[in-house]
Amino acid sequence: MKEIELIATCAAGIEAMVKREVQKLGFKDISTENGKVTFKGDLSSIAKANINLRCADRVLLKIGEFEALSFEELFEKTKALPWDEWITVDGKFTVLGKSVKSKLFSISDCQAIVKKAVVEKLKTKYNVEWFEETGPEYTIQVSLLKNIATLTIDTSGTALHKRGYRKRIVAAPIKETLAAAMIMISYWNKSKPLLDCFCGSGTIPIEAALIGKNIAPGLNRTFASQEWSVIDKSIWEKERRIAFQAIDQDVELKIYASDIDPEAVELARENAYEAGVDDCIDFSVCDFKNAKVKGDYGVVISNPPYGERISEKKEVENLYKDLGKFLKNYPTWSKYFLSPVEKFERLYGKKASKKRKLFNGNIKVDYYQFFGLQPPK
Repeated sequence: MKEIELIATCAAGIEAMVKREVQKLGFKDISTENGKVTFKGDLSSIAKANINLRCADRVLLKIGEFEALSFEELFEKTKALPWDEWITVDGKFTVLGKSVKSKLFSISDCQAIVKKAVVEKLKTKYNVEWFEETGPEYTIQVSLLKNIATLTIDTSGTALHKRGYRKRIVAAPIKETLAAAMIMISYWNKSKPLLDCFCGSGTIPIEAALIGKNIAPGLNRTFASQEWSVIDKSIWEKERRIAFQAIDQDVELKIYASDIDPEAVELARENAYEAGVDDCIDFSVCDFKNAKVKGDYGVVISNPPYGERISEKKEVENLYKDLGKFLKNYPTWSKYFLSPVEKFERLYGKKASKKRKLFNGNIKVDYYQFFGLQPPK
């Protein structure tokens, strides 16, 4: 199988988690930049990466990279790339674009030129003047950064955070990819109890259960590149079979999830059922001060309310104060909270052991990490 280069894109701040996942999957020549992890593999790597990556947004196939200072240069160098090795005669393709600090700043012009160059290349290969575009989907992206054009095809289709288990959501949910990253950054592992006392529609506890049972996040969904004729169906079948056989059916998880909103908890239960992990999570409707905190050396991971409206600000500040007082009683537990509130530590009553800048959608947040006491040696 020929070697290909892939790019796993991700939200800013979680590149290290994606890199760790890419390494664990056995890929090579890994490099990390802002919002992306590049690695090499073969055709089966497209299936393996899409099925298994928990924190990445998309897996892009890198077709080429070059300097482009003029539209003519962009056209000629794009046309020279091997589009015909991937796109079929009936392929339906769109071109997306972005440009940062580059001479070619008109995104619409760049998109039109790339589309024209790809069409010209395919005309030569298939000896046709007109393309029906009724077949598999190929989303091409031209990304210009400091005059360097990177051309890719999206292998994922629908973004990877859409695992397929969230049928309905509550207001302000966090993406599944971010929830997975929060868990992977934490000290939690499947032998420890985990509590989310603001569980909303259940994303954090569900992602924890998927990690604990080693259920691949993309096992039950489809991807754009599944329809590409260049990747044999047997490759997808094999990678799904490997992922399915890797599930830990015997692990006993101690995951507790609660929320004061009964509708949210009902929804979280439904989502957990869809994800196939409803038997791993103990859900309850209660105020966080009555949440189940069982055992020692557990982990709290939560995305508490932010109080975006002025009227809610005071209420949320009081909630953070009460949260700090309540969790002070559990010194062996490590606590992790996502919040855009800059005075979170002051309100919570303790300086975080560590902080990490992340993005919850478009909201810039800090991931506050309070490490608990370590078990005696």
